[in-house]
Amino acid sequence: MNDAAQQNHGTEDGDDGSMSRRSALWTTAAGVAGAGLGLGGLGSGTASAATPLGSDSAAGAQAQTASPQRQGATMVGVPFEGRSTIRVGLVGLGNRGGSMIDLYLAVPGVQVVAVCDPVKEKAQRAAAKVTAAGQPAPAVYTNGEDDYENLCKRGDIDFVYVATPWDLHFEMAKTAMLHGKHVGVECPIALQLDQLWELVNLSERTRRHCMQLENCCYGRNEMRVLRMAHAGLFGDLLHGAGAYNHDLRGLMFDPDYYEGPWRRLWHTRLRGDLYPNHGFGPVANYMDLNRGDRAVSITSVGSPSLGLAEYRKKHMPAGDPSWKETYIESDRTISLVQTAKGRVIRLEHDVSTPHPYSRINSLGGTKGLFEDYPARIYIEPDHANDAWGDFGAYTEWDHWLWKEHANPPGGHGGMDYMLVFRLMQCMRLGLVPDFDVYDAATWTSPVPLSHLSIKAKGAPQQIPDFTRGEWKNARPGMDSAKPAKA
Repeated sequence: MNDAAQQNHGTEDGDDGSMSRRSALWTTAAGVAGAGLGLGGLGSGTASAATPLGSDSAAGAQAQTASPQRQGATMVGVPFEGRSTIRVGLVGLGNRGGSMIDLYLAVPGVQVVAVCDPVKEKAQRAAAKVTAAGQPAPAVYTNGEDDYENLCKRGDIDFVYVATPWDLHFEMAKTAMLHGKHVGVECPIALQLDQLWELVNLSERTRRHCMQLENCCYGRNEMRVLRMAHAGLFGDLLHGAGAYNHDLRGLMFDPDYYEGPWRRLWHTRLRGDLYPNHGFGPVANYMDLNRGDRAVSITSVGSPSLGLAEYRKKHMPAGDPSWKETYIESDRTISLVQTAKGRVIRLEHDVSTPHPYSRINSLGGTKGLFEDYPARIYIEPDHANDAWGDFGAYTEWDHWLWKEHANPPGGHGGMDYMLVFRLMQCMRLGLVPDFDVYDAATWTSPVPLSHLSIKAKGAPQQIPDFTRGEWKNARPGMDSAKPAKA
């Protein structure tokens, strides 16, 4: 991928392009089933029964919105242990993991001790990067789709990073925590409500942090808006919007990019928002969700599913395996999230039609609003006469991370590096992470719930209170204070 494409490419390329045997078997067996698919059989080994996301009845999933009994103490406000060197193991070394390893190697005080991918060439390439950076050769795990379990069993790893196909995220996060490791996972962290609850329960029981590594929260614009919002420049907050609107048709039909159809096959299974995190995470931070407010319900509607079939008709030869697929995913999903304080968040998802890239990223309050793509602002008393103002004039509100790292390395405009740097800093210094398992579960919950809402003709779906009532208490989050120690 060229630099321009990488700059605009959200972390859907964050999942390993390689397709494990487990993932291949599961997608082959179930991928064409369409609306009747149940997602209980992911090989997770869990005792809980999963609600079929393709079911016409939302009753089963709604029952899961009730808070299960807490199995351990809350992880709200729990700091990392603190250590001079953070020892990292990486699982999944495709498009995302293969590039993110460069950033872990670029952060002081981080040692990559193990890498894992069933494609040996990718693992060997990653290991070569480690030694080229002057670190000892890492352990390499390439013995099939379950070898990540051996990586997680190691006694010399503090943090496991997961960048694999989506249906493997839950099991890998679970395994890491059960073996005493903090874990960070690319989007989405899981795909079902019962899986989200299980990750919450495991984090509390094992005392390990389980985090959705939402890089867009660390974008320069997002962090500037966050600080301005918390300083009251937008007044009382009323509404926000976020999206993942990105034309991925060419990549989803490119066999070399994903090394298999796993990404495209999700469009044969669900109708809702497959990838809400990039849009939801930043707006949730602006509004302090789980820190004084919370997401209460979601209502979703979806357009017909036409884009992928039309693209296939124009570009794929007769006999291509994609002709066996039936797409049900809405080309454009629009969701409205209501918060406990009555605020409204609009989420959009569209990866199947031609359009410019946009995460929308807007925030409005009683004193004005910000809108991105392109970035512009209109707040009182700075602006008047219906004329947008220059957002570039507000650099004084940049987060301290962006003031310290004006030209960060890596893709996506530097937000990837900011994410890795800050997370590793929190681990080294023994700080509370900027976001936690409750945020991960909240930001991902629109995946199953938007599907159920669309199936129920737009009926609202209740978003669980993953914090079990602790959302009522204000606490720090992404708008973190600069630590006294570097």
